[in-house]
Amino acid sequence: MSAPIIAFFNNKGGVGKTSLVYHLAWMFSDLGARVLAADLDPQANLTAAFLDEDRLAQLWPEDGVRQTIFGCVDPLVQGTGDVAEPRLESIGGEVGLVVGDLRLATFEDELAKGWSECLGGQPRAYRVVSAFWRILQDGARQHNADLVLMDLGPNLGAINRAAFIAADYLVVPLAPDLFSLQGLRNLGPSTRKWTADWSLSLARKPGGLPDLPAGKIRPLGYVVQQHSVRLDRPVKAYDKWISRIPTEYRTSVLGGSLPFEESISSDPSCLGMLKHYHSLMPMAQGARKPMFHLRVADGAIGSHFQAAQDAGKTFKKLALRIAKEAGVRIPQLTTSP
Repeated sequence: MSAPIIAFFNNKGGVGKTSLVYHLAWMFSDLGARVLAADLDPQANLTAAFLDEDRLAQLWPEDGVRQTIFGCVDPLVQGTGDVAEPRLESIGGEVGLVVGDLRLATFEDELAKGWSECLGGQPRAYRVVSAFWRILQDGARQHNADLVLMDLGPNLGAINRAAFIAADYLVVPLAPDLFSLQGLRNLGPSTRKWTADWSLSLARKPGGLPDLPAGKIRPLGYVVQQHSVRLDRPVKAYDKWISRIPTEYRTSVLGGSLPFEESISSDPSCLGMLKHYHSLMPMAQGARKPMFHLRVADGAIGSHFQAAQDAGKTFKKLALRIAKEAGVRIPQLTTSP
């Protein structure tokens, strides 16, 4: 049985996507789940959150095989073979990492060409386009993962298109602003077209190919990263944009024809609201751990320690909700927070 793959994506950057994946990976681990975190963003920010520069230098050698997502697809790029077996990085606890790589951007053209050739029924093209799915499922088997969390860059290019057909579920991180809403308007139509095109490709596939992904990604919902409250930012501006999220998500992503009249607090598609954690986030980055693992020795004293505890409760609730929506059958994740 394959592990469910959950993609985290917004066409707009700067919405806390990578931080969300990082903290959820640790929270799922804290709750007893075995998690595979996969960095498919060519900027490799998730990888940089998990690993220090000394380790990255070892994994990204100038010459030789790179123990990264690019190292897995390089045989396809070079035309020397199929995908290589992923070499997972053990992070600690129950978290494994498919290491990101800036060189993954060089796979974009191969994926774009492969997508067109799949529509023409070319056998090798199916191996190219299904590469991410096969790598992540192989990695999930190695790690005995209960779920895979996949971090993606903020664009609608060929890498993310291939990642989308590899994923089972989609979580959309948002900020209450115009740019996030525009990202939703771009995301919905693109997702539906990619799904339709892949379905057509599967109908034309020749025999003798490895297992291929179904390519039927299902939106689980969205997570809102609240802005920092500032004296020069009127509350009504925040309320203006956040009040539009439910209807925009319903119409653009879910394809609904009618506006959603309820508030965000009653929208079943809203998976959670995350506070702006101010100085707690840089403190966690400096300690190379999630916010809810910060202790007095890390500088989390007084209000900072309380904020770290509150962050833990928030991320636990969010992890449980995502697990429930994705049907992740883990006893620790099906109890009340």
